[in-house]
Amino acid sequence: MPSLNPTAGNLKTLVEKVPADTRIQMLNLLRFNAHAEYPSGHDVSPCSGREAYARYLRAVTDKMAAAGATILLQGKALHTLIAPQGEQWDQVLIFEYPSLSAFLSLLDDEEYTAAAVHRTAALMDSRLVCTTAVDAH
Repeated sequence: MPSLNPTAGNLKTLVEKVPADTRIQMLNLLRFNAHAEYPSGHDVSPCSGREAYARYLRAVTDKMAAAGATILLQGKALHTLIAPQGEQWDQVLIFEYPSLSAFLSLLDDEEYTAAAVHRTAALMDSRLVCTTAVDAH
């Protein structure tokens, strides 16, 4: 079953596990639809899933920057070496936020949530993993 958006339960658990002031990185694994699947009633020109995701990024860039988010990595996934059979991804993104609170503030922003329709239309499946840096020593 595809995973496209966080559930209320997953967000509640995240808030319980991660202190609000923790600097976080959000690892995004993305598999795109061949053709974006917008809900009926959305007046947008047809495009590929990859193009719809680009629309999403263009629409949210200013909001993310205002929240202090930066892109640490945006790359094309070439091959998954360790995963269940058949699990492949098209793109990997890592966003860094100054805090969990900064990330959550985006989810409450009306303009951001309106733009997320492009993300949902773009994706066949995704993973979003909240991480924080650790000292390598």
